[in-house]
Amino acid sequence: MNYKITLKDIYKARKCISPYVRKTPLAASHQLSKITGSAVTLKLENLQETGAFKLRGATNRLLNLSEERLSRGVITVSSGNHGRAVSHIAHQLGVRAVVCISEFVPSNKIRAIRDIGGEVEIAGKTYDETLAHAVSLQEDQGLTMIESFDDPFVISGQGTIGVELLEELPEIDTVIVPLSGGSLFSGIAVALKSADPGIRMVGVSMARGPAMVKSLQAGRVVDIEEEPTLADGLVGGIGKDNQYTFDLVRNTIDEAVLVSEEEISGAMAFALREHQLVVEGAGAVGMAALLADKVGSLGEHVSVIISGGNVEIPVLLDQPLDSWGEPFGIETP
Repeated sequence: MNYKITLKDIYKARKCISPYVRKTPLAASHQLSKITGSAVTLKLENLQETGAFKLRGATNRLLNLSEERLSRGVITVSSGNHGRAVSHIAHQLGVRAVVCISEFVPSNKIRAIRDIGGEVEIAGKTYDETLAHAVSLQEDQGLTMIESFDDPFVISGQGTIGVELLEELPEIDTVIVPLSGGSLFSGIAVALKSADPGIRMVGVSMARGPAMVKSLQAGRVVDIEEEPTLADGLVGGIGKDNQYTFDLVRNTIDEAVLVSEEEISGAMAFALREHQLVVEGAGAVGMAALLADKVGSLGEHVSVIISGGNVEIPVLLDQPLDSWGEPFGIETP
């Protein structure tokens, strides 16, 4: 890694993106606090204008491009939320945006990208196949690639969440973060561990195809088989030529947790029932880890990053009502 991301970079990102990105609420979860014995709060990135944290990094990356590069347009590879974020900020700046996605991206995320003016290219069944198509288009049309996670400006943009956490909850000692490509996790980790290296960083992935976790276990970037999962926003590899996020995550993570599809499903239902929150599978993995008692050590002040809420309503409601909360000892209606 030839570039060190610092707290200064994150503060620069904060100043840059503040006119375009919401400071999201930090809400207490009395039910999770009761279950865990810790004071648990939820950082509600599902309430961003585009429904996910990705708007932070995408905005910081585009606003740090030259006028000449912006004039030629941008292109990205996405599982949905990043593509929507890039399309959103590109639309505000009057910039052409092409979003390449795999065949497994849900239709609601495709529709949202198109609605905001993004040009959708569906190509390939895996991240690597889709990336190859995007690189070909980039070269043919002179577009600028906007990385979805492995980019210093993207990482710094996501790290602004960590600054907000410290300002609202300076006593924070544990943070639980959805973990995939690693920009969200590493950005928050840089911010928090710059303030206190003792803050515990817990990364949570789905058990089906957890690319970053498998790579951490192997000590190197590894290929994984992508599988259908409720946490579609976490699907995909971390890039064979990963320059930033793998090392950043490896150097800052204190614990990695995997959750099952049933646990993710239960957490999505829990969020809707107990907090009246629409949370997609990728955004619910942190709650799933707490509800299933899978986090090894919790401090007194725990924050869970709810990374997104872009889920198709039929998927969200496809849970037996009488089972909502039952695995976690919560009475149901």
